[in-house]
Amino acid sequence: MCLANAGASMPSPDTVTAALVVIGDEILSGRTKDVNIGATADFCTELGIELREVRVVSDVEDEIIAAVNAVRARYTYVFTTGGIGPTHDDITADAIAKAFGVKLPINDEARAMLEARWKQSGIEVNEARLRMARIPEGASLIVNSVSAAPGFRIGNVHVMAGVPKIMLAMLEAIAPTLTGGRKVKSVTIRCGVGEGTIGGPFGRLQEEFPDVKMGSYPQMGQSVVMTELVLRATDEARLAEAAGRVREMVAEAHRAAGLPTDVDVY
Repeated sequence: MCLANAGASMPSPDTVTAALVVIGDEILSGRTKDVNIGATADFCTELGIELREVRVVSDVEDEIIAAVNAVRARYTYVFTTGGIGPTHDDITADAIAKAFGVKLPINDEARAMLEARWKQSGIEVNEARLRMARIPEGASLIVNSVSAAPGFRIGNVHVMAGVPKIMLAMLEAIAPTLTGGRKVKSVTIRCGVGEGTIGGPFGRLQEEFPDVKMGSYPQMGQSVVMTELVLRATDEARLAEAAGRVREMVAEAHRAAGLPTDVDVY
């Protein structure tokens, strides 16, 4: 993958940004295959939020605190997944409370939600389960329509479960509370030559259109050489103009290689 001069594009004043912190030893060990990154990226794109950074950290309190404090100072929103269950290694709530310098008491509203669900299911209330009702002071709850155990929001940080079904439900719950930016549109142009052939002219086009993000992605395992050029921008007119120039570049590269000059035919 080649990002042509990716650092040239500066955010506009109405850009809304986000970071995701994925928490859990099971992710880093490979035992659990993460799907929440892709789901969060799709969610952010739909709302016009630019997901700028993803960090994966282990179940170590100091590491969680450091990661959350770093990204909450840089981005409009922060999302975390994982580590808010009933066991000893579910330490996300503890870490977030320390990151914000607040206490972590059992929240009456969260406890009521949980006890109502447990009563329906005939589940015993015990100390371990009540860990899920501990919410940092000053935080608001994120409703969990799947299992009742809530997430929470404090400052610009949204703390959610790691179980994908529950995480998705929490994203749906917070969507109305988020302010999105201008939605990013994209164009994909297929090119029948390798990145090394078009790298120079493609980079010069990125310099000419700094407000259009341009990336190249080799498609491996195909019978012919194939590179997908992806252009992304919030301004549709500029995106169309840049795409036209890239198509001209690809047609020229095809011509020089003795390939059909029609773009997108591969």
